[in-house]
Amino acid sequence: MQTPYRRLLRLMPRIGVQVTDIAPGTALVSRSATPLSVTGADKGTWIVRRTKGGVAQAPGATAVRLGETGAVLFVDAAAGRDERALQLAAAEYLCTQHVAAMLALYEANCVFDVGANSGQYARRLRRLGYAGRIVSFEPTSETFAKLEKAAAQDPDWHVYRCGLGREETTAEIHTGWKTMNSLLGPSDYGKDRYGRFNRSETEEIRIRRLDEVMDEALDGLSDPRPYLKMDTQGYDLEVFAGAGKRVEEFVGMQSEVAVLRLYEGSPGMGEAVATYEAAGFGITGMYPVTREATTGRVIEFDCVLMRAEATPKQ
Repeated sequence: MQTPYRRLLRLMPRIGVQVTDIAPGTALVSRSATPLSVTGADKGTWIVRRTKGGVAQAPGATAVRLGETGAVLFVDAAAGRDERALQLAAAEYLCTQHVAAMLALYEANCVFDVGANSGQYARRLRRLGYAGRIVSFEPTSETFAKLEKAAAQDPDWHVYRCGLGREETTAEIHTGWKTMNSLLGPSDYGKDRYGRFNRSETEEIRIRRLDEVMDEALDGLSDPRPYLKMDTQGYDLEVFAGAGKRVEEFVGMQSEVAVLRLYEGSPGMGEAVATYEAAGFGITGMYPVTREATTGRVIEFDCVLMRAEATPKQ
């Protein structure tokens, strides 16, 4: 049932005030005559929230102008005190926004989502407007069930219960590490950082080669322009190797590269980036995924790379 507060907000545009609903109890209100989004505010705009006494200007919110774009970022005082969490959340958003822009620029029509977990990456792409095919791979039974449920109402989101690697085989994957399940064991650094690495169960999974599944995944696309996203907890180069010569078909890619290694035997950032560049990809963005709270050092980056020669001819 709609509250009187919400009914009042719906009436405000009739008296020259624009309202953007942000969340329950929170709205963006402006005198501007043009409709606004959350990032399109100007000097005539306030952040307001519902309080026991009615509607009041939100205390402690800082407006940060984003260069010359005209966009404004509103930062709550409490959120701003946790610099690390704020930076990582912003990096995640900016990375996905950048990927969505590159998918549009290169006219990509199929995203290979390797290491999909429960579908977080795919859902973010959909929210930012990507409407093409998504093919997600997740090998563990419990997490795959969540992924399958997430994709059930999206007819162009296909899911596969398997891992990808250098060869067709079966292997034991460490489970119980939440979003960090890996085919590799933890490094000494990883054990010191994450207590979850000190306990582990395993599950036998199927591993396939990327080049072996591509025809099936791309079936029905008249002019396939695939993009490869990998987040496999230290196993990305093995996935990449499994593409063989068909890696040349990808217009771009994304890989989680490690500065500080969490997994035994995983490649460092330099080795990974050199491999991707040797295959014809060039970096378009680097975004921190995790940072040490005590030192500020970045542990892993999301590295976005595109194949410049694949840019559609203007």
